[in-house]
Amino acid sequence: MHQDSIVTEQRHQKFIKKICDTEIVYTLECEEGLATSSSNHYDDEDGEPVQIICFWSEKALAKSCIKDGWIDYEVSEMPLSEFMENWCVGMYNDELLIGTDFDRNMFGFEAEPADLILELIAELKLKEKELDFIKFDNLSDLKSQILESKGL
Repeated sequence: MHQDSIVTEQRHQKFIKKICDTEIVYTLECEEGLATSSSNHYDDEDGEPVQIICFWSEKALAKSCIKDGWIDYEVSEMPLSEFMENWCVGMYNDELLIGTDFDRNMFGFEAEPADLILELIAELKLKEKELDFIKFDNLSDLKSQILESKGL
């Protein structure tokens, strides 16, 4: 693993811990929707980079990315439960990736949404936290449905 991969992995782990502590996730939003980027690592069936929707663990980190193509965006926040059951599950179904804690140079971790859900569940269990969901009974229900969808 080269240095850049180590840094993004460390930031990703910090992202997981922070959003599980605060139960808040930040994104950048404008009239057209949320801030997106293109994967540097993954291509779709047509050989095009997979789309990424970016999320941050801290408002200041998100705000630092408001520049260039994202100059018209504003920081918005959502509860962790909504992020997991609506965004992560939806992005998994749509075969999109999640960018975590991208920096102002558009450098960040590219997470597969189902894997991120499982990482978040593990961290929440460690912290002995439970979230209230609309579409799932609890964290265990969400976990079992994700594992089933992945064929595990």
